[in-house]
Amino acid sequence: MARGRGTVNKVTLIGRLGADPQLKYTPSGRATVNFNLATNASWKDQDGNTQERTDWHRIVAWSKLAEVMGEWLKKGSLVYLEGRLQTRTYDDDKGVKRYITEVVASDMEMLGGKGQGDASDSAAPADIPEGEPEDDLPF
Repeated sequence: MARGRGTVNKVTLIGRLGADPQLKYTPSGRATVNFNLATNASWKDQDGNTQERTDWHRIVAWSKLAEVMGEWLKKGSLVYLEGRLQTRTYDDDKGVKRYITEVVASDMEMLGGKGQGDASDSAAPADIPEGEPEDDLPF
């Protein structure tokens, strides 16, 4: 069950990568990966016309899961992700405080068939400690 006295912070997504993942290492040697994931929705409007919308989600993962994602995922890969939402702040080049919300992935399964660059496989949940120290982030 969720920690935090009755609260839940869980995200489940199935989508496609918008670009190859960016695998980096912190100064302490810990792997981290970042990429954007697209999810699509379609519906019929009141006139019967099909409408579509794409939402983009910023994904971050750490440790072994990050290394697996960096090695096996490519632009266009279809993946199933589980994780939690995290919002953090940073100061931009002009000193303006900015906020970024991302999904911190804890579990991933590659979907699709062979020949699509994303063979079916599963990665074990990553060991992600609560609250990453911002000074150890490579971005």
